[in-house]
Amino acid sequence: MDTLLLARLQFAATASVHFLFVAVTLGLVTLLVGLQTAWVITGNPRWERLTRFWGQLYVINYVLGIATGIVMEFQFGLNWSGLSRYVGNVFGAPLAIETLVAFFLESTFLGMWIFGWHRLRRGVHLALLYGVALTAYASAFWIMVANSWLQNPVGYEVRDGVAHLTEFPALLSNPALGMAFGHVVSAALLTGGLLMAAISAWHLNRRTTDYALFRTSLRIGLVTAALAITLVQGFGFAQFGPVGAVQPTKFGGNPAADALVADWTARYGPGDYLPPVLSNVGLGFMILIGFGLGLLWLLVPLLRRDWIIRLRFPLWLLMLTLPLPFVALILGWIAREVGRHPWVAYGLLPVEQAVSPISPWLMATSLTGFTLLLGTLAVTNWVLLARHAARGAADPTLGRPPAQPPADDPRPEPAFV
Repeated sequence: MDTLLLARLQFAATASVHFLFVAVTLGLVTLLVGLQTAWVITGNPRWERLTRFWGQLYVINYVLGIATGIVMEFQFGLNWSGLSRYVGNVFGAPLAIETLVAFFLESTFLGMWIFGWHRLRRGVHLALLYGVALTAYASAFWIMVANSWLQNPVGYEVRDGVAHLTEFPALLSNPALGMAFGHVVSAALLTGGLLMAAISAWHLNRRTTDYALFRTSLRIGLVTAALAITLVQGFGFAQFGPVGAVQPTKFGGNPAADALVADWTARYGPGDYLPPVLSNVGLGFMILIGFGLGLLWLLVPLLRRDWIIRLRFPLWLLMLTLPLPFVALILGWIAREVGRHPWVAYGLLPVEQAVSPISPWLMATSLTGFTLLLGTLAVTNWVLLARHAARGAADPTLGRPPAQPPADDPRPEPAFV
């Protein structure tokens, strides 16, 4: 067994699973902001029920997503001590900011929002949800800042064999950051929109008594997904220019890549400096899924008519498309991360120097344990989501008014002799 291969497999498992949770969280919280804003402005109880129903699913996904994030942080310290030692002074700065934003501000706002129903004024309660959404986007931004530095190291200098941050603004103006962040955010909106549309389609297909309610959420989810897939395609194709400039080896042989490989060979010795075919294969399938989901625009005008919804075929079609954004998320992550192989920090730190010097058997044990734990968390999440989604929006637990104490008995007390 190879320690490096096992460590890479473990990172792939932890990062992939956690990424799926993050995408659902970002997508649903954006939709929740719109639903609760409509409730506060109009006072219509329909928007309150929708907010409570989808908010309950959001909270489930968020709580278990935090657990997967903690698992991923553990494997960083256990398996990649060389990464922490060599680039921790640079890579750790945006991660520290993200931790403060995500685990302190975002969690605090969310806790106050969960327990603030019927205790806070509507405007204050809505402001807390806006705080949750803004900190969630800030958390994603700082994660992408850190990841973009690994894709294209900037604003640093190496002293005594260790990278030190010299220009913090360079992290924010990294060419590998802007379009990638937009791509991730729009992919999360696509995932959240399709999740809302698919669950609503399932309820409508069952001829639910809340027909009008889920018809509304179906249209909101479908329009969100259609708008998001356009953004996904735009941000995705826009990245080819910056990626080709900062990572010429990512897309195979070309004059710039050949010159860079020659320079690396002179500096680090002979080796295979081109990424495996797997990265480009994942990229190709992701593009196919993106073009396929672009057909969602054809359903938007159709679902304005109730008789189309009652035909059931569009509803089944939406339910069958639900796995596609999740598959595309994983393929996109593979294309971005595997595409910089054999580097952890592109052109700066090879993967074999970043892995911890531990035995293969210990790494295999860690891989097995973390994979089982992540699998359990993922299955638990989807079981809970499916169970609570199937119950419908009649009376979700989230936001339920507190039970009133029983009224005093108006009858007079019996007289005792």
